[in-house]
Amino acid sequence: MAIKPGMGRKSSNKNPPFFSHEFVIQNHADIVSCFAMIFVVGIMLQPTQSVASTFIALRHNVSGADPTQENPAGEQYLYTSGWKDACAVFFYTLICIIMHAILQEYVLDKISKKLHLSKFKLSRFNESGQLVVFYVMSFLWGLDLIVREQYIGNLQRLWEGYPEHPMIFLHKLFFVIQLAYYAHILPELYFQKVKRDEQKPKIQHAVSGFLLIGAAYFLGFQRITLVLLTLHYFCECVSHSFQLVNIFDKEEKFAKLRFFHNVLFILTRFATMVLAFLTLFYSIENISQAKRILMLSMVFGLQGYLIFDFISNVLRSKRENSSDERPKVAATTNKTEKPKKQKKKESDLPEVDQNSAQSSLTVSVDKQRKMKVK
Repeated sequence: MAIKPGMGRKSSNKNPPFFSHEFVIQNHADIVSCFAMIFVVGIMLQPTQSVASTFIALRHNVSGADPTQENPAGEQYLYTSGWKDACAVFFYTLICIIMHAILQEYVLDKISKKLHLSKFKLSRFNESGQLVVFYVMSFLWGLDLIVREQYIGNLQRLWEGYPEHPMIFLHKLFFVIQLAYYAHILPELYFQKVKRDEQKPKIQHAVSGFLLIGAAYFLGFQRITLVLLTLHYFCECVSHSFQLVNIFDKEEKFAKLRFFHNVLFILTRFATMVLAFLTLFYSIENISQAKRILMLSMVFGLQGYLIFDFISNVLRSKRENSSDERPKVAATTNKTEKPKKQKKKESDLPEVDQNSAQSSLTVSVDKQRKMKVK
């Protein structure tokens, strides 16, 4: 599967030379899938099974048993975090790159060809399209885990028993996929030929997400992090859906969606800070002050940055709308003022002077006619 050049790039009919930059970019999905297949084949062979399974299977299980005759149902496996999770994050980063290429080629590129978008709108469409899919999947996955673990009706489960917080398989896999997704954003900057002026916000998004989730995961705050991420992803899903609506120039029809997003953003930030402060500052007792201050500063620092960015975007949009309305008002006033000025020029003199001027003109015309007759 050769990924087609996207983001407004023109594809050349000539085949690029092997191992060149253009060859790697056009065929990066095939190359990455070959690397992933090495681990899949390695798990099937007995000499390399133990090494390959470290990258594919989840490690650091603390309990659980396979079904037997005495216990046909078996016991559910529970996991903790550990250094071997880095191997799983690396493998699933390759999977995220492949899935990114599949979604880009078979869904987003086909839709963008029918829409005939400009380069700027095309880049926004591809970015928001990828993020909406990730946010929807993560939100539904996180909501399912919250219902399974019964966090909604019993908030005490978020902090009781800390630091002994073993995770079920889906809970641990959720965090591995989250770390892998934020790690795959960095190589995608090269594969998608992102411009340098557009790389900075993407790098900040990838690094901050990876560090925050990684710190919460390896420090044992998986439960509260799951709830906060689910809230955050729901708000971000609505935000990028609204950006997709703006790309199609239908902002006037969806004004209520903007208001809903603004209210949802404020409520999400408020709920995130309240839950984090309640859990990390008051509820968890068996925790050092360094961990407590570190996690609270990370959560509140991120929320402060998001609120600042939100306010700046709202003010920028209002400024742009006001600057767009000024030329329209000036154009309408010019149209109405022009005929008035013409009328004023015609009627600058008073009525007596106008009559005298007209009489003088008629007298001069009569004199010229008499001179011609003579």
